[in-house]
This record gives sequence, structure tokens and C-alpha cells, in this order.
Amino acid sequence: MSRIGKQFITLPSGVDFKIEGEWMISKGPKGELRKLLDPRLVVELQAGQITVRPKETTAELELGALWGLYRSLIANMVKGVTDGFSSVLLLQGVGYRATAKGGDLELSLGFSHPILIKAPTGITFAVDKNRLTVTGIDKELVGQIAASIRSKRKPEPYKGSGVRYENEVIIKKAGKKAAATTA
Repeated sequence: MSRIGKQFITLPSGVDFKIEGEWMISKGPKGELRKLLDPRLVVELQAGQITVRPKETTAELELGALWGLYRSLIANMVKGVTDGFSSVLLLQGVGYRATAKGGDLELSLGFSHPILIKAPTGITFAVDKNRLTVTGIDKELVGQIAASIRSKRKPEPYKGSGVRYENEVIIKKAGKKAAATTA
């Protein structure tokens, strides 16, 4: 049994959710999302509530994780088309800059050349000094783009310079000077 999978999802007003063949489609004020549905699961919509369950009751133990996963995916689809998702990155370091050019993002991260990141459809970049915000309706895509930006220059453990998430805590190491005095 999946504890998360058993919970129902309440549809807010202005959101339309339907199943077309093997696709789950969620439409709302911010846009439309489509995801594939696993054929071993059944999604039902009754009185403004979405429930997910396995097709066979004997398969509940095997499909517990998948059941909870799809319930969370549907909840994220519904939240995405109503509120959207965002991920905030901070650029810390001398000369580290980000500029939004059209829909794309140009990063200066201490390399000999700027890094250009093209915005996929549904993703927007907002830059405010050293604060970069990635927003969109697809939680998976927002997280993936934010992770790829962070991977261009991960925070280093001595000074903490690099690209990091807003709430990320960087544990700093002691340098050579501190190591020499303790020995």
C-alpha cells in the first residue's frame, strides 16, 4: 500500500484535468502539461477530486512506489498550471554575472568565454544582480535547468564561490594556514 498514493488530489477552480489514451493532460491559467500514464495504474476523476490506484489489487505491493510517484506527478501538474514553480540560484564570486538576453541566459563564471543557456519552451529566466530565478510550470524541467546551471560552476569548499541554490548551505573547509596551526 502506498500512503501517498492513497491520498486524493483536489482540483482547484480553473483547472481542467483529463486522460486521453495513455496521456494525462492538465490545463490551467498558466498553460498545459502532458505526461505519460503507466498502463498498470488507473486515474479517476470524480467530483473535482483525482484518485490514483493500481489496476489489480494483488499488485498493490509491487506498485506502491509507482502509485505514490504518479500521485505526486499529478499533484505537481495541477500545482504547476495554477501557481507555477521557481528555483532561485545565487552567483557568488568575483566577476560572476548573469544576464538575460531575450529568452536566453548568458553566464560569466570565470571561464575564458561566456556560457549561453537556451531557455526551453515554458521556462523563463529573471536576473537581479547575483540572483537568478528559473520559473516555469513543469517542476521537473525547472529543477533540471537549475541543476544544469549550477553544474557549470559548483560552489567550491574553501571560499564558497560558484553557483548555488538559495537555501543551500556550503560547508567550508579550513585552508592550509588553519591546517598548519593545528598540527
